Amino acid sequence: MTNPAFAGHPFGTVITEATLRQAFGTLTQWEDKYRQLILLGKQLPAATDALKAQAREIPGCENRVWLGATPAADGALHFFGDSEGRIVRGLLAVLLTAVEGKRPAELLEHDPLALFDELGLRAQLSASRSQGLAAMAAAVQDAARQALV
Repeated sequence: MTNPAFAGHPFGTVITEATLRQAFGTLTQWEDKYRQLILLGKQLPAATDALKAQAREIPGCENRVWLGATPAADGALHFFGDSEGRIVRGLLAVLLTAVEGKRPAELLEHDPLALFDELGLRAQLSASRSQGLAAMAAAVQDAARQALV
């Protein structure tokens, strides 16, 4: 079995919420925000088939999306994922930045999508992308609930 802790993405560690606030803070046009999302998505390593098998495929997304979590020794959760769509990969990268390395109780106390609102990313999403993003956030909270059991 492949260890998801070695999925190796920079989100939540190298790329932080502060980094994203800085990157998106100067962007006023939706097209520029789209480009930034695509650039973020390119930094998300493609998940191997073994990792995808350990992750949960998220229903309700415009593109196929896989999201998984494993507990770290300190009780925090490590998240990993992938998507077939460029924009969705970028949305997943922002989500990973918001949730990576947090403890289950903290994930349940805070809306995983608050960062999207702060960055102005949810307002222009299509209905299907908004639905998929909500499904990804629900999967994060499900993983947090399961980790507390």
